[in-house]
Amino acid sequence: MGLKRRRELVKCVVVGDTAVGKTRLICARACNKQLSLSQLLTTHVPTVWAIDQYRIYKDVLERSWEVVDGVNVSLRLWDTFGDHEKDRRFAYGRSDVVLLCFSLTSHNSLRNCKAMWYPEIRRFCPQTPVLLVGCKNDLRYMYRDEAYLSYFRDRSPFLRAIRKTDLVMPDQARSIARELGVYYYETSVLTYYGVNEVFENAIRAALIARRQQRFWMTNLKKVQRPLLQAPYCPPKPRPPEVHVSPSTYEDSLHWLFHTQAHADVIFVAGAVGFSAHRFVLAAASPALHRLFCTDLTGELNTRSASESSMVSTFGEATSGDFNEDTEYLIRVEKPVRVWDQLKRRSSCQVLTTPSNSGNANKKVCGSRELNHPAFAAIRVQQCEVMDQHGGVSSCVQTVVTLTKLVTPHAIQQCLQFLYTGTLDNRYSQLQEVRQAAEFMELPELLVYVSNIQAHEEFLNPELKQRYRQAIRIRLKELVLGQGLFADVLFQLDDGSLSAHRPLLMARCDMMRAMFSGDFREGSAKVILFPGVRTDTFRQLVSFLYCDDMGPVLPTRCLDLLELANRLCLQRLVTLVEKRVVEELTRICSASDNADVVEHCLRLLESCKLHNADQLADWCMNHLCVNYNKLCKMSPKLLRSLHPENQEYLSEHRWPPVWYLKDYDYYDKCYHEREKEDRLLFKRGSTGGGCLCFSRGGGDGVIIA
Repeated sequence: MGLKRRRELVKCVVVGDTAVGKTRLICARACNKQLSLSQLLTTHVPTVWAIDQYRIYKDVLERSWEVVDGVNVSLRLWDTFGDHEKDRRFAYGRSDVVLLCFSLTSHNSLRNCKAMWYPEIRRFCPQTPVLLVGCKNDLRYMYRDEAYLSYFRDRSPFLRAIRKTDLVMPDQARSIARELGVYYYETSVLTYYGVNEVFENAIRAALIARRQQRFWMTNLKKVQRPLLQAPYCPPKPRPPEVHVSPSTYEDSLHWLFHTQAHADVIFVAGAVGFSAHRFVLAAASPALHRLFCTDLTGELNTRSASESSMVSTFGEATSGDFNEDTEYLIRVEKPVRVWDQLKRRSSCQVLTTPSNSGNANKKVCGSRELNHPAFAAIRVQQCEVMDQHGGVSSCVQTVVTLTKLVTPHAIQQCLQFLYTGTLDNRYSQLQEVRQAAEFMELPELLVYVSNIQAHEEFLNPELKQRYRQAIRIRLKELVLGQGLFADVLFQLDDGSLSAHRPLLMARCDMMRAMFSGDFREGSAKVILFPGVRTDTFRQLVSFLYCDDMGPVLPTRCLDLLELANRLCLQRLVTLVEKRVVEELTRICSASDNADVVEHCLRLLESCKLHNADQLADWCMNHLCVNYNKLCKMSPKLLRSLHPENQEYLSEHRWPPVWYLKDYDYYDKCYHEREKEDRLLFKRGSTGGGCLCFSRGGGDGVIIA
């Protein structure tokens, strides 16, 4: 009709005990103020939200206007002190609705609502509608939250976190509301649950009371009675993250390089010898792999005349003695030119050489001279070495004699790079290292040194990462897969598996103690390892060699967890936990999680036994989230758990019991109200009732 919609002014008074959340609730509505958990948990300071803010702040006044059931309403909120001795008669004057607030974490505040606050309200406002409001709904499920508990751990010991016994359950508050004859709602400033809902229903209660006094006001005809509030379902608990322990692989290789335990190859440069391990060098360099696999017992292949002439021209240059000027020219001034001539014959050709039968202390098992710019000869002989206790023992060693093109400092840096992927920063003769890397066919080291010389060191971290990854792959394929240069055999329950003693010592402290202590395993070639299957031990050795773990099935993880826990390999335990959780998550997303629930039931207590606490926590979380399905599917397995685990599952189940009960009550009341509304609609459609609250066109009567 072009007429302006009538505006209604509603005065809402908020009362209740101190520190129950009255002012926070008002600010959340009137000022649209969002607060964090730390702000909500700060020490309470008694405050009152001033009513004159509607006059001072324009945005507060604008937010007070709202349309409820077609009625334009301006809601004016009045805050009050929570002290019982204060005089609040001025606040109660001409009020349209009263919100009686209490804290859901304080039974005393709820008891005071019945014993003190409601009688006071009825003394000053005998006909004013009242709504019972439970504040801090979020603490009903957050009292176990780690962020909430950490706040109290970091604060004064005089502050105490909320306990379960402090919580007011919905049925307890609803019984008080039923005794007082008022509607009941819950709110949370943190999640914003019920904040707008409680004030909208407060407006409805005020307008219905006004409609009963002013029945001629047609704009209030469509106002509904306060609506039912659906219960708040706590958010589903997030599955705990599985953190993998930091890797010690680089430290292990550094230890292996510096200690050289159980070394089986010696590089002789001049009068200096450098120990190393053949399996590490073979995995790091294809050229060294070919060198160590040279057949020292076979006959020399015949060579062509051109090859013989090359040997006569350069063979003496690679293995003979030079004066200082010649060595300097070969090593420094023209390295590229010399290499261009030498690389034509650098394929490790084998030349026969007579054995050194005059040395009685060194029994030579095989020996060959090599036609190579870096390696002059290779032989296998019996050597005397010093063991870990300072004693002298005899063992078979592969001895590689280097040519004078490779200096002792250069071979030391080359070996350090092959083990660790780094060079000694204190060493400045990079040209010698570059020449040795070129002669020994080490392309990664050559690029590494070239970057340093070109002042492009920023490229080396990526190069080092690729090199280390390549070594791990070759260790798995070449050394572990083929058992190349293995020096120990593990006898298992269903077979045997070869391995390398030095790397086991570097990667596992228990293995190091076993091989280096006064145990018979320290010198044994075959070691009995009872109670372990071959596939489980292969996964263990694969981790020790490559520092990674492939997919692990939930049905096969317990043996590996037991072995890792027995050997005190915390990183392996966490890696297995990570892989099992990934597999369980994949099964959940691919199909129904019934299988996952059964897996979790079987893994829960066994994981705790083997110190796989992260996997046990994940299984416990999954069982809590699927507790209803668990009770239907596997009641026998559930009853077979330890009583403490059963109690924990029942306590932390999701959705919680109080929510299920509250939702059943809400659903029951909702259907009852639907029936009442249908009956009222039928009565109104027959033409009965007061004409002031009926209209043509078949619209039903709406009664508060």
